[in-house]
Amino acid sequence: MKRLFSKIVWQGLTFLLLPGLALADDGLSSGDTAWMLTATALVLFMTIPGLSLFYAGMVRSKNALSVLMQCFAITALVTILWVLYGYSVAFGGSGAWWGGLDKLFLKGVTADSLSGSIPETVFMTFQMTFAIITPALIVGAFAERMKFSSMLIFMGLWLTFVYAPIAHWVWGEGGWLSGKGILDFAGGTVVHINAGVAGLVAALVLGPRKGYPQTPMMPHNLTYTVVGAGMLWVGWFGFNAGSELAADGTAGMAMAVTQIATAAAALAWMLSEWMAHGKPSVLGIASGAVAGLVAITPASGTAGPMGAIAIGLAAGVGCFFAATRLKRALGYDDSLDAFGVHGIGGIIGAVLTGVFAAPSLGGTGLGVESGSILDQVTVQLIGVGATLLYTAVVSYILLMIVGALFGLRVDEEAETQGLDISEHDERAYNL
Repeated sequence: MKRLFSKIVWQGLTFLLLPGLALADDGLSSGDTAWMLTATALVLFMTIPGLSLFYAGMVRSKNALSVLMQCFAITALVTILWVLYGYSVAFGGSGAWWGGLDKLFLKGVTADSLSGSIPETVFMTFQMTFAIITPALIVGAFAERMKFSSMLIFMGLWLTFVYAPIAHWVWGEGGWLSGKGILDFAGGTVVHINAGVAGLVAALVLGPRKGYPQTPMMPHNLTYTVVGAGMLWVGWFGFNAGSELAADGTAGMAMAVTQIATAAAALAWMLSEWMAHGKPSVLGIASGAVAGLVAITPASGTAGPMGAIAIGLAAGVGCFFAATRLKRALGYDDSLDAFGVHGIGGIIGAVLTGVFAAPSLGGTGLGVESGSILDQVTVQLIGVGATLLYTAVVSYILLMIVGALFGLRVDEEAETQGLDISEHDERAYNL
């Protein structure tokens, strides 16, 4: 009797003090909800201030405010567009190509509606933070030369016609890539390949910055960049572990492999640069960490620790050569290596996800019915190819339309003066 009484008291205290361990009668888990509220804040933290500072430190001082302004304005713009129709296009229905307009203006998204074990409002906002950071990543490719007004128009169109449909292909109910069994746990195709390719297209359409590559264009404040990279690293736990949409073992492993792959990639980039140039740089190790974060993103729900090390090493070396040798060989001006880190890192991660998800290599399972690594890699390549082609073509069309109607690039005088003054009439520093 005494033992039974103790058990009843203990269970009662557990229910009162740790309500998140049990589901409510309506299917809501307060524990999952609490985690997802935290993860959502972490992903927003990645854009403002994380990515903002990471990018702002790498441009010249006369353009630092312009990059901060672009990231901040994208955050506000995408928030409103996501509420009006973006969420519906990505997650509103069960079509193969887009989600439809069933949730236009967040119709049916109430305080009581659920997405799994969490409120749909939390799921909608969590996905909103992904929609925010993806176009913000593109900023790094055309930094220091695009008109602010045209940037806003392009980003609004890009969210509508590129990001939201691809998000539905991979994550939406009935999406065609999801149906093929693609593994993209947190956004290798949807976020990183998508943004990286769009950034490359934008860099090519706008052309190089005035004086590039003859004129040195050194980062003006690497302290900002390292602080921003640190914020990205921390925020990425919400990005990857949060994509499980629950506080469970998969989320825990996603957090672990995110840390492991990031460390491996940071070291791999650092050592590659050390061997190639004789000295390791602060910018290099920070960039390597971001490359590792990018590459583990699609695999974070399926890869094991050893797979994470392999993915991180591949990303650190691959992205180093893409951001240095490849860019130099092809001559494009990807100002802050958006394509070299996010595009190439996303491709490496997406393909290797198909390898290291295999249980024989420490993973948690493949997405294809056959269970074959070759079949899974084939599906991953289809996803990569579809994203590359669709994003490149539609981004190019949108840039050409915006350019024809409004112009894309500031004039030479404004570029020489710097976008802080020419576009915003402000200075980062009063010297």
